[in-house]
Amino acid sequence: MWSLFAWLISFFVIISLLVIVVYQLMCLADLEFDYINPYDSAARINQVVFPEFIIQGGLCLLFLLTGHWIMALLCMPYLYYNIKMYTNNQHLVDVTEIFNLLNWEKKKRLIKLGYLLFILFLSLFWMIWTTLDDDEHY
Repeated sequence: MWSLFAWLISFFVIISLLVIVVYQLMCLADLEFDYINPYDSAARINQVVFPEFIIQGGLCLLFLLTGHWIMALLCMPYLYYNIKMYTNNQHLVDVTEIFNLLNWEKKKRLIKLGYLLFILFLSLFWMIWTTLDDDEHY
């Protein structure tokens, strides 16, 4: 039962990460179509960067503490990338360079989105597997 509860928590955490990444993509799309100015777009994106990093680190920690080693290993590259971006001081969007780096910023977030969708799919698979496995024991 605890394993199923851990999978449910991880499911909602992954959904929250997906919402954050989609929000960042929407801000970049609004900037591209000139619905928002660069300062507001950069401020909105930079506002959710740290929560994204913290939530993703918490997800990796959750997988480690619950003993889901494969999922923890699969979350490590994303965590490493976030840590690398933070230590290189490249984690925030620069207002003055946002138009020059718009395609790159969108590409980074699309890759994150694809990666998170893959992790979500695996999490759903393991949640269903755990549910069916628990039903067999009763």
